[in-house]
Amino acid sequence: MRVDVPARVLPAEELGRVHFIGIGGAGLSAIARIMLERGIEVSGSDANDSPTLQALRDLGARVHVGHAAEHLGDADTVVVSTAVREDNPEVVAAQAAGLRVWPRSAALASVMAGRRTLAVAGTHGKTTTTSLLTVALLAAGADPTFAVGGELHQLGTNARHGSGADFVAEADESDGAFLVYSPYAAVVTNVEADHLDNWGTEEAYRAAFEEFLDRIDASGFVVCCIDDPGAAALADVARGRGLRVVAVGEHPDADYRLSDVRFAGRDSAAEVCHGPDLLGTLRLQIPGRHYLVDAVAALALGLELGHDFEALTAGMAGFAGTKRRMEFKGEAAGVRVFDSYAHHPNEITGDLEAARAVAGDGQLVVAFQPHLVSRTRIFGAQMGRALGAADQVVVLDVYLAREDADPEVTGGTVAAAVPLPDERVSFVADRARVVGELIARSNPGDLVLTLGAGDVTEVGPLLLAALSDGRDG
Repeated sequence: MRVDVPARVLPAEELGRVHFIGIGGAGLSAIARIMLERGIEVSGSDANDSPTLQALRDLGARVHVGHAAEHLGDADTVVVSTAVREDNPEVVAAQAAGLRVWPRSAALASVMAGRRTLAVAGTHGKTTTTSLLTVALLAAGADPTFAVGGELHQLGTNARHGSGADFVAEADESDGAFLVYSPYAAVVTNVEADHLDNWGTEEAYRAAFEEFLDRIDASGFVVCCIDDPGAAALADVARGRGLRVVAVGEHPDADYRLSDVRFAGRDSAAEVCHGPDLLGTLRLQIPGRHYLVDAVAALALGLELGHDFEALTAGMAGFAGTKRRMEFKGEAAGVRVFDSYAHHPNEITGDLEAARAVAGDGQLVVAFQPHLVSRTRIFGAQMGRALGAADQVVVLDVYLAREDADPEVTGGTVAAAVPLPDERVSFVADRARVVGELIARSNPGDLVLTLGAGDVTEVGPLLLAALSDGRDG
């Protein structure tokens, strides 16, 4: 559901009691947590119970499972997830009562008020980069408030109210949310066409990032990962508008440049140079070249704010990852299982490259679930081609999320485009059969990677349980 941003976004402390419809999602739960930690009265509802809902209850929120008009209670402000339908009874009741009804972006802007905002934008890598920036600043002695689109393992949360001056935020472009914020500094990881169900054309999508540049404080700066052509082009636009640009990546023109990139199992490392000067080594406990690029972007932002290289990189070296970003789920019967959120062709490519390095001599077996009919319609063939980097591929049906099914756009569209022999690829529409299919294709020493932004994340634990029990799924 699309909700208009109000002409004036009030500070969170002026919103009265706030009710979140879809409070269990990554975006809304983060905002609700920050409000609760600031002493603001919060309630909410979600379709299903979850550990996230229980954590919010533990902080004092009144949370309901299921949606009903009476759940609004005496709310003054209602925040609505984009996944909620217009006929949701709580939405209908809030509108009928003339309550303040806001989108997620306005609610996040309200908790940013009074802080120096550091925003992380881009088509891919936002969650990881925001997480890395957060742990780096914490290690450097800052205590930022943060809101991330995934749970940081070592902190056990996706958001926290901090005592410092900074607010670190993941700035989502999918619904235009990032155009509501006014950051002092920002990172743009990359710019590639996505979310065309909202933007319509690639040109409109790229234009939104150019508009985002105008939201950045004139005295601030933007960090652009210029290995990516889209971000490099955006950096040129920013310079043309007089905004200070800090370029990062492996590109020889980067201000903060990665060199001697290397991998060892699940670890990765690189040297970081600033101009001609070698600053030192950047180490991560997560595999993948793209994660090192995310890390140097976060590092550059921290350095430009005046923090110490050794402190920032020490925080990153201790980073245990973010939920659903090349997350190690466990090992059973000699099979290692990882899970990742990748759902765009280039995200798939990056995670398969990382997984291949970890797999070593074993097979790389992938279970991929396409996310959204609209995205699969546009990028399905590219998704399939990217999956060709695996040894064995199982494609699930499309995770619908906020869209309706289309019988002409299924996981079979993706499976048909995978450039592997037929016996190495299967389309399994019934998710209950996926575990058995993965067991049939896996051997001791292999690595299984579950990929996608939907409920494919539930497959890994089921697979590990079946392998531990010696079952065939």
